Amino acid sequence: MNKNITIRQITILITVIVSVFNVVIIYLFTKWFSFLWLLLFLLPVIFLNFLIVRFFIERYVFRKVKLIYKLIYEAKKDKFAEDISKESLEDVNTKVMEWAETTKKELATLKSLEEYRKNYVGNISHELKTPIFSIQAYLYTLLDGGLYDESINKDYLRRAVDNTVRLQNIVEDLEIITRLESGQMQMEFRKFDIRQLTNDIFKDLKPMAKKKKIGLKFKEGASHPYFVMGDRDSIRQVLTNLLVNSIKYGKEGGVTKVSFYDTESEILIEVSDNGLGIDEKHLKHVFDRFYRVDSSRSRKQGGSGLGLSIVKHIIEAHDQTINVRSTPDIGSTFGFTLKKA
Repeated sequence: MNKNITIRQITILITVIVSVFNVVIIYLFTKWFSFLWLLLFLLPVIFLNFLIVRFFIERYVFRKVKLIYKLIYEAKKDKFAEDISKESLEDVNTKVMEWAETTKKELATLKSLEEYRKNYVGNISHELKTPIFSIQAYLYTLLDGGLYDESINKDYLRRAVDNTVRLQNIVEDLEIITRLESGQMQMEFRKFDIRQLTNDIFKDLKPMAKKKKIGLKFKEGASHPYFVMGDRDSIRQVLTNLLVNSIKYGKEGGVTKVSFYDTESEILIEVSDNGLGIDEKHLKHVFDRFYRVDSSRSRKQGGSGLGLSIVKHIIEAHDQTINVRSTPDIGSTFGFTLKKA
């Protein structure tokens, strides 16, 4: 119902009430109207009152009501526009801030990846150049006449071969990491005894440990089998890498110990030594590619700098974790978990 109909209805209602009231008053005071005359007199009174009331309402009431309504409408309209504007500005501001934050994170990620790429390429280049330059030096010396010098020819050839082996190890380790990261390395998960596997590796590494007079042993109480689920060949590589590192960087006459802890759903395997240890500032980087705590000493040991990185990738491929704790001059402990069979 619109405002015109409402005003008309109000006017008619008031007119009827006023007219009836007038007629009743006249009738009560005069007493001379018959009922018929009363009805005939009522009609013009109603019409006259209608005009008067309508004029009064439209002149003094409706205009003021209309003005008030207009003011209210305009105020609501302005407030609605203001709210819309405010909401729009807040929404735009929020989206701009979100975009800026997302862009900032993306730029930081790209910068980090670019920095990583540069470091990675630089590390690969450095690692490959060392054995290549060594091989070249030995071969050039032999070609310049050293081949006929029995005091150096066999020694230089042997050193050249050792560096080719080191070069081959680097390339093979890079290939392993690439396959692990791309998911191309197929894992065959099955049940096996991790203690028995460790004992087999002990036998393989015994000559190496013997040269440094380092003992390889299990923690007391670890004489029974510990069955786990995993890829036996890749876990063999994990244990081999950890044990080789322990022997290489262990103190002469020291001990490398392997411990097993049976938890509710996993087996925790720890490889500990009483070697040189690792300073705290290096611990967060030990699993990084080509990271070396002592570069010169590490290269003399002939490692590729990728062993611990491979270990981390293999353990993560098993949906498990690996960690390290170490104290300088006391020793290091590398621990990883595998699911119980």
